[in-house]
Amino acid sequence: MKIAVLDIGKTNVKLALVDTASMTEIAVVTRPNRVLSGQPYPHFDIDGIWAFFLDGLRRMQAEHGVDEISVTTHGACFVLLDAGGGLAAPVLDYEHDGPDALAQAYDSLRQPFEDTGAPRLPMGLNAGAQLHWLVQSFPELTARTAQVVSYPQYWSGRLTGHFATEPTSLGCHTDLWLPREGRFSDLPERLGLTMAPLAAANDVAGTITSEIAAMTGLAPHTPVRSGIHDSNASLLPYLHRMEGAFSVVSTGTWVICMSVEGDEVALDPLRDTLMNVNALGNPVPSARFMGGREYERMRPQTVAPTRADIDRVLAQGKALYPAIETASGPFGGCAGGWSDEAMTPGEKGAALSLYLALMTATCLDLIGARGPVIVEGPFARNELYLDMLTVRTGRPVLVSNTATGTSLGAALLCAPDADLGVSLTERRPPEENAARLSSYGSRWYSAVTERNIALVL
Repeated sequence: MKIAVLDIGKTNVKLALVDTASMTEIAVVTRPNRVLSGQPYPHFDIDGIWAFFLDGLRRMQAEHGVDEISVTTHGACFVLLDAGGGLAAPVLDYEHDGPDALAQAYDSLRQPFEDTGAPRLPMGLNAGAQLHWLVQSFPELTARTAQVVSYPQYWSGRLTGHFATEPTSLGCHTDLWLPREGRFSDLPERLGLTMAPLAAANDVAGTITSEIAAMTGLAPHTPVRSGIHDSNASLLPYLHRMEGAFSVVSTGTWVICMSVEGDEVALDPLRDTLMNVNALGNPVPSARFMGGREYERMRPQTVAPTRADIDRVLAQGKALYPAIETASGPFGGCAGGWSDEAMTPGEKGAALSLYLALMTATCLDLIGARGPVIVEGPFARNELYLDMLTVRTGRPVLVSNTATGTSLGAALLCAPDADLGVSLTERRPPEENAARLSSYGSRWYSAVTERNIALVL
């Protein structure tokens, strides 16, 4: 079976064709996920994404054939629809700071962290804050909105005509969901909004509309799965194959750390820990930071660091300190940077990899992670990152052989019994480096503490 996966990340949009016989991506097309800066506020290029998907589906159907469609998207995104299923308002970019202007009023409406597992975040990172700002800023919008749908379910709904909401997106720091009770919070009612009916991620939303069939050449009966939040798509393959405690580190624009059967810990909303909800409907302690964004901001425009670069950084304690993206993560609100701006590009590259690993280890500590650490996504190819993560956690670090687990995880919604085709390789740092990495990590944490950042070690 060949499954087309619509995969919308915050940075890039992807259409992948997954062959379930081998669980590999046999065709992939991508485009940037553009944010349009015009009126009425920064918003996603929904029309551009839709045209990209239709063109990709048409070509994949002609070249390979498409049997089914699945969807995965980034979180912190909900769509307001009118009675005809069209957009009642442009889809707000969650990095717009408009909601901050109404923060005090919003805080009086949201339920506490203990109920929702959602930390209070800036901008529109709490989807509830987006919705509050929209209905307050555009008073006519409430009457125009028939229902609110989660982002994966917007796309599966646009393909089928059947819209929904789904727990993995609702459980992603939205303030809209009570993860331990498995139901909506009081917030939608307080905002005067109607949430679309609930669906499970693997539910069949319907078959494609006749219009979509005519535009793409797909068979009219082609089914579409409801869809899943992207970090949970990365987690899903391991829920079925791992036993006991483990954690998954999904890397991309966001580095999302998720703990399964870990230690019971009190999550700290001030450290950007939260309670996600996995595809089985179960709460998952999680922590995150914008590691991919920080990497893009700070990486030097040069080749990878040499062994000599790494040796100097470890010996001299040259470092990058948190935070670079200050609006989120375990050190939100703290202004970080290079310990020495005169570092060479190679030294900065080495220090950046070590920084990302130490930030990841901090996140794993905060959520009580135990057992093996599975790393998937772009950082799985960074050996220095993996070595530091292994040393700092003291646990096996297993590297996924896939570039990204989101598309394969979303494909599993259609074929849950498929052989995953993902191998995990344990990363073992060279023995001669382990002691130096351990010493560096301890010095990094001490330096961070001296910068008046409260740590949970």
